[in-house]
Parts: sequence; C-alpha cells; structure tokens
Amino acid sequence: MPRVLIPATLLSAVLLSGCTAATTPEPAASAESDGEVTLYAGRDEELIAPLIEQFTADTGIEVEVRYAGTSELTALLLEEGDRTPADVFLSQDAGALGAVADAGLTSPVPADLADLIPAGFTSQDDSWIGVTGRARVIAYDAETLDESDVPDSVRDFTEEEWAGRVGFPPGNASFQSFITALRVLDGDEAAEEWASAMAANDPVITESNGATLDLVNAGQLDVALINHYYWYQRAAEQGEDAMRAQLKFLPGDPGGIVNVTGAAILAGAEGDPDALALVEYLVSEAGQQYFVEQTFEYPLLPGIEAPEGLPALDSLVNPELDLSDLESVAESQELLARAGLL
Repeated sequence: MPRVLIPATLLSAVLLSGCTAATTPEPAASAESDGEVTLYAGRDEELIAPLIEQFTADTGIEVEVRYAGTSELTALLLEEGDRTPADVFLSQDAGALGAVADAGLTSPVPADLADLIPAGFTSQDDSWIGVTGRARVIAYDAETLDESDVPDSVRDFTEEEWAGRVGFPPGNASFQSFITALRVLDGDEAAEEWASAMAANDPVITESNGATLDLVNAGQLDVALINHYYWYQRAAEQGEDAMRAQLKFLPGDPGGIVNVTGAAILAGAEGDPDALALVEYLVSEAGQQYFVEQTFEYPLLPGIEAPEGLPALDSLVNPELDLSDLESVAESQELLARAGLL
C-alpha cells in the first residue's frame, strides 16, 4: 500500500464527481478596456506573482488572481460555467486546458497570437495557447544510485526491486497528464495495470513535485517522478554542489513527456482587451525571459534560449503524442482512484 508522507490533495475529487458546465458563457458585451482582469492561476503564487506584478507595472492593468492547484481550478471552472468571474485561466498542463475547452468555456486565441507558438506546443484549434515547456524526469539519489542504475522507462518501477523506493504526487495535474499520456501511448488497460502495480509496490505518496524532490535530496527517498524545473529551482537556491538529487531525462518514454503550461481566454471574456493583453504578455519576450530566468522552464517563443544545461527540447518530444490528446484528465483521475492512488 502507498506510504503517505505528505497528505495527498483531495481537490481533484471534484472532477471525479462529474461536474460540467450547464451552459456556454456569453461573450463579453463590451470590448472596452476597464484596466482590470481576473486570472485563475493554477501555478504556485511564489513563481507567478512577480510576473503578474511586472505585467501590471508595464501595462497599468490590475490583475485579481485566484491561486489554487490546476486540478482544483479546472473543477471550479466546470462547476461555475457561465457564472465564472475569471477572464483568463493559466494552467500547469495541457490536459486541464483541453478539458475546459471541451466544455465550451474558452474563446479563440487570435490567430496572430496563436501563430507565435510552434505547432505541437499549443492547441490545434486555438482554444488555448502554450506558454512554457516542461519535461517529466526522474530525480534520483546520486549518493546511492548511479544514473545507469535508474531505469530508462517508468514502466520498470513496478518491479519488486523498486518497492518502497519511488515517490510521486498523484493529485498533481502534471502527474495526471503523465497518466493520460501513458493511456494514449500504451492503452487504457496497460495504464491501469501500471497504476495498480505501482500502488501495490509501496510508493511514497506526496503532495507536490517539490516535496517529492526534497525527500530525494534529503536521502529519504531513492527516486522521484517530477517535472524538470523543480531541480533547477532548488539548485539555484541551494547551489548545485548541495544537490544530492540528480536528474535523468527519458526521451520518448511516457514518463519523460514534454508537457506545457498554457493560458486560455475564457468565453465570457471574448474580445476583452485586458484579458488579451495578459495572454500576450505571457508569450512576449519579456514574459518568456522571465520563465527562463526565474522558473527554469523551456520558452516556447522562437528566438528565446532555454535555460543553460537543459537538453534540446526537440530531443525530448515524443512524436507519437499530441498534447491535444491529454484532455481526458477525468478518466485518468478515475483510473488513479481505482488503483487506490487518489
């Protein structure tokens, strides 16, 4: 059975209840700027708040932000439907954006803006736009393991030798998108078998990617399934020499998918110049450079260099996976619940 060192979030349970929007929101009646925009931000406040402050300083537009987990905000948007006060949704993964778009809750991103981001890293129908890229990786305890000791695929962590040695946050939207990718690439049956086998292999269940990495860095866990940038953030804070944890990238493996953060203008804010200005800022040179320097994510705007030391983004992309296929997050949550991981 899983060992819970940090309580797993229960927020994703709302999605499992099958809440959906009752109606499609009406577009905003006015295209006049009122100098204000409401953002639902499914990313950590400490990471995003400085960028929002920078946006306000540069544009004069005030932003009212509701911070919460991406899974929680997705469920909230589906529940609120046309009653939502949100103008823009900033998500930590493509699957949540797809779920909101499938419910008819987004408005089209203008073509001239959508075309800034290369195909494969944004929506195919312009219902949302990719903002940054992040790779799923394995963080391992380099004091007890060599990189060659770590499997080249997360599929191998169901083996008995890894019992009690692997940690991950199943309530996290990025982990749930990994499960969705596993379903897409290997099939639902294989994905469910993997989740059930992992649950039986005594995993360490955590609340977040950062908490899982910290366990590895403290020598309390051998392996963590996380997003790459958490390691780079800790290394910037503590110094690379203090990092007991090291990373293994998994190009082509479901456990090494490249997902994106992204933003959607909600249907009720269609034509709102303030909402559009915020989304434009996220993919502007200033916004993209912020993500490179402060969050160590891959920029998606061509011409902006990735953080130093990262593998080339193209070398990690799985050509068999389309990010538009990650919208079935509710099914992945149900699978995790059946396996006893949620």
